[in-house]
Amino acid sequence: MCITEILTETNMTIYRLAKRSGVPYTTVREICNGKTGIEKCSGETLYKLAKALDVTMEALVEDAMEHRPGFEWYKSQVCHLVKSMGDIDFLIDTLESGKIRELYNKGWYAESLYLLAMTDYLSRENELPLCAEYDDMRRARLQRTVYPAGVLGMCAAFKSDESKSESLREAIPEFLRHNIVEAEVRNVY
Repeated sequence: MCITEILTETNMTIYRLAKRSGVPYTTVREICNGKTGIEKCSGETLYKLAKALDVTMEALVEDAMEHRPGFEWYKSQVCHLVKSMGDIDFLIDTLESGKIRELYNKGWYAESLYLLAMTDYLSRENELPLCAEYDDMRRARLQRTVYPAGVLGMCAAFKSDESKSESLREAIPEFLRHNIVEAEVRNVY
């Protein structure tokens, strides 16, 4: 959770936080406006701010410290989860966790739409109704078509876009709806 969100929720000003924490006003202001990353602050500064805001130090830095993996890695992890958990358990876990919306709200659109496409695909495969909670997201599309890395490698190696055309023909409709080309989600090792 970022400091500006906490300040908004608690109706606290930057000035009041500076006074309450003992952290210089300019430092707090630079953290709040993004000039200084919270993860770059000293332990003492983090401690003072966390104590003044009545949150943990971890809560202050977790958003800044979160690492976004590559999209290919993310897709592979999702496919491995489906394989290890099974379709139904994966669907239950994903839908109950709210992960699709969480990723979308973070701006991780490719990951959130991939996960939504996977749940829609597995729902169709298992003859289950779609979760209506994500109807608004089902109309979302990535600006550019995302092809698997292997397809892009083939295009580069053969200096031809034939692999792209072939992968589009074989794409699973639930993924293609979001401009993601995916043909095989079960063949993972």
